[in-house]
Amino acid sequence: MEPRPAGLAFFDADETLITVKSMFDFYDFFLDAVGHTPQEQERLHQEARDLLRPGLPRAQGNRLFYRRFAGYRAAEVARVGRAWFDRRLARGGFFHEDVLAALRAHRAAGRTTVVLSGSFPAPLDPVVAYAGADVLVSTRLEVRDGVYTGEVLRTMIGDAKAETARKLIADAGAAAADCHAYGDHGSDLGLLSLVGHPVVVGANPELTAAADANGWRRLAGVAAA
Repeated sequence: MEPRPAGLAFFDADETLITVKSMFDFYDFFLDAVGHTPQEQERLHQEARDLLRPGLPRAQGNRLFYRRFAGYRAAEVARVGRAWFDRRLARGGFFHEDVLAALRAHRAAGRTTVVLSGSFPAPLDPVVAYAGADVLVSTRLEVRDGVYTGEVLRTMIGDAKAETARKLIADAGAAAADCHAYGDHGSDLGLLSLVGHPVVVGANPELTAAADANGWRRLAGVAAA
């Protein structure tokens, strides 16, 4: 009998693997990088944050946010993403070091490490490369002739993470009971509930209650200085 494939390890990105919401933190950097005035930056910054308002479905807010990149060349946005990452990393406190260590330990043990995120590749590609994760599955934007159209082809919010993880587990021939997942927000509950080894990062009340009720592991989410 062939040995069972090692389980997969899934990681949410924003405020789980890293300490910030990459979409918004990157957007602020992007506005400055492409030459908006301070007044325009403040207005656009606030408009983007308003998409987090209560009552607006997260998937809808996600789609509305990405319209802001319509007309920009994908390669240029990616270049700014790398500059944002370098600046953020140099400032310190960017990664939750306990979660980063867990990701690297899983990879060393032979598990496929997967980052699932509602953010998009421009800021996340350098994060994933630095962390050493095997796969990034994120929100995917439409590109025509190298330019973002503002349309979203795939969101990776809430239930989409669990659905994607379920498919990746099946494709790998692994068992969900052998898999691990890390998340910080109530929207990660479906993903955490799917696997045999869920880990709650931080102190979200909904997730900590689930951890207490089910005996799940917890990590504080420690940011290095």
